[in-house]
Amino acid sequence: MRLRMISTSVVFFFAVLLYAVPQAQQNTAATKSKKMSMHMKTVTGCLQKGDEANEYSITDNGKMYGLRSSKVDLSKHVGHQVSVTGTMRPEREEHEAKGTEAKEAGNKEVGDIRVARLKMIKDSCQ
Repeated sequence: MRLRMISTSVVFFFAVLLYAVPQAQQNTAATKSKKMSMHMKTVTGCLQKGDEANEYSITDNGKMYGLRSSKVDLSKHVGHQVSVTGTMRPEREEHEAKGTEAKEAGNKEVGDIRVARLKMIKDSCQ
Protein backbone atom coordinates (compact mmCIF):
# COMPACT_ATOMS: atom_id res chain seq x y z
CA MET A 1 0.00 0.00 0.00
CA ARG A 2 2.78 2.42 0.89
CA LEU A 3 4.64 1.58 -2.33
CA ARG A 4 1.50 2.34 -4.30
CA MET A 5 1.19 5.81 -2.67
CA ILE A 6 4.82 6.58 -3.48
CA SER A 7 4.31 5.47 -7.10
CA THR A 8 1.21 7.62 -7.41
CA SER A 9 3.06 10.62 -5.96
CA VAL A 10 5.95 10.18 -8.37
CA VAL A 11 3.59 9.92 -11.36
CA PHE A 12 1.70 13.00 -10.18
CA PHE A 13 4.97 14.94 -9.74
CA PHE A 14 6.11 14.16 -13.29
CA ALA A 15 2.70 15.01 -14.72
CA VAL A 16 2.84 18.43 -13.05
CA LEU A 17 6.43 18.89 -14.22
CA LEU A 18 5.53 18.01 -17.82
CA TYR A 19 2.77 20.64 -17.76
CA ALA A 20 4.69 23.38 -15.90
CA VAL A 21 7.92 23.47 -17.95
CA PRO A 22 6.28 24.27 -21.34
CA GLN A 23 4.05 26.87 -19.66
CA ALA A 24 7.06 28.61 -18.13
CA GLN A 25 8.85 28.62 -21.50
CA GLN A 26 5.76 30.05 -23.19
CA ASN A 27 5.52 32.85 -20.63
CA THR A 28 9.23 33.68 -21.03
CA ALA A 29 8.92 33.88 -24.82
CA ALA A 30 5.82 36.07 -24.56
CA THR A 31 7.58 38.41 -22.12
CA LYS A 32 10.64 38.74 -24.38
CA SER A 33 8.42 39.44 -27.38
CA LYS A 34 6.49 42.08 -25.47
CA LYS A 35 9.71 43.78 -24.31
CA MET A 36 11.05 43.85 -27.87
CA SER A 37 7.88 45.36 -29.29
CA MET A 38 7.77 47.95 -26.52
CA HIS A 39 11.23 49.22 -27.45
CA MET A 40 10.58 49.41 -31.22
CA LYS A 41 10.35 53.01 -32.36
CA THR A 42 9.58 54.65 -35.70
CA VAL A 43 10.59 58.27 -36.28
CA THR A 44 10.43 60.50 -39.34
CA GLY A 45 12.62 63.48 -40.14
CA CYS A 46 15.76 64.74 -41.85
CA LEU A 47 18.71 62.35 -41.54
CA GLN A 48 21.87 64.18 -40.42
CA LYS A 49 25.48 63.06 -39.97
CA GLY A 50 26.49 62.66 -36.33
CA ASP A 51 29.65 63.66 -34.48
CA GLU A 52 31.29 60.23 -34.61
CA ALA A 53 31.96 57.76 -37.42
CA ASN A 54 28.86 55.74 -38.39
CA GLU A 55 26.70 57.91 -36.15
CA TYR A 56 23.67 59.78 -37.44
CA SER A 57 20.75 61.70 -35.98
CA ILE A 58 17.16 62.53 -36.80
CA THR A 59 14.72 64.97 -35.23
CA ASP A 60 11.02 64.12 -35.01
CA ASN A 61 8.52 66.44 -33.30
CA GLY A 62 11.33 68.39 -31.61
CA LYS A 63 12.98 65.26 -30.21
CA MET A 64 16.43 64.23 -31.43
CA TYR A 65 17.44 60.58 -31.72
CA GLY A 66 20.90 59.16 -32.29
CA LEU A 67 20.94 56.52 -35.04
CA ARG A 68 23.26 53.61 -35.76
CA SER A 69 22.82 50.57 -37.96
CA SER A 70 24.70 47.53 -39.11
CA LYS A 71 21.82 46.52 -41.41
CA VAL A 72 21.04 49.81 -43.22
CA ASP A 73 23.57 52.08 -44.95
CA LEU A 74 22.50 55.37 -43.39
CA SER A 75 25.25 57.33 -45.16
CA LYS A 76 23.35 57.07 -48.46
CA HIS A 77 20.41 58.99 -46.98
CA VAL A 78 22.07 61.99 -45.29
CA GLY A 79 20.02 65.07 -46.15
CA HIS A 80 16.95 62.99 -47.07
CA GLN A 81 13.62 62.98 -45.28
CA VAL A 82 13.26 59.41 -44.04
CA SER A 83 11.29 57.23 -41.69
CA VAL A 84 13.39 54.81 -39.62
CA THR A 85 12.31 51.94 -37.42
CA GLY A 86 14.47 50.19 -34.87
CA THR A 87 15.13 49.28 -31.29
CA MET A 88 15.30 52.27 -28.99
CA ARG A 89 17.45 52.68 -25.91
CA PRO A 90 16.54 55.73 -23.82
CA GLU A 91 19.33 58.24 -23.28
CA ARG A 92 18.58 58.57 -19.56
CA GLU A 93 21.47 56.40 -18.27
CA GLU A 94 24.08 58.29 -20.27
CA HIS A 95 22.78 61.70 -19.17
CA GLU A 96 22.84 60.69 -15.52
CA ALA A 97 26.44 59.56 -15.87
CA LYS A 98 27.51 62.80 -17.58
CA GLY A 99 25.69 64.95 -15.04
CA THR A 100 25.25 68.59 -16.01
CA GLU A 101 27.61 68.39 -19.02
CA ALA A 102 24.77 67.21 -21.28
CA LYS A 103 22.45 69.95 -20.05
CA GLU A 104 25.07 72.66 -20.54
CA ALA A 105 25.83 71.43 -24.05
CA GLY A 106 22.15 71.73 -24.95
CA ASN A 107 21.90 68.05 -25.85
CA LYS A 108 18.22 67.32 -26.51
CA GLU A 109 18.78 63.71 -27.57
CA VAL A 110 16.15 61.48 -26.02
CA GLY A 111 17.59 58.14 -27.05
CA ASP A 112 19.50 55.99 -29.50
CA ILE A 113 17.82 53.88 -32.15
CA ARG A 114 19.47 50.83 -33.69
CA VAL A 115 17.91 51.10 -37.16
CA ALA A 116 16.52 47.93 -38.72
CA ARG A 117 14.46 49.53 -41.51
CA LEU A 118 14.58 52.80 -43.42
CA LYS A 119 11.97 54.23 -45.79
CA MET A 120 12.87 57.28 -47.84
CA ILE A 121 10.10 59.87 -47.89
CA LYS A 122 11.80 62.58 -50.00
CA ASP A 123 15.30 63.01 -51.39
CA SER A 124 15.61 66.40 -49.66
CA CYS A 125 14.65 67.82 -46.28
CA GLN A 126 12.73 70.79 -47.66
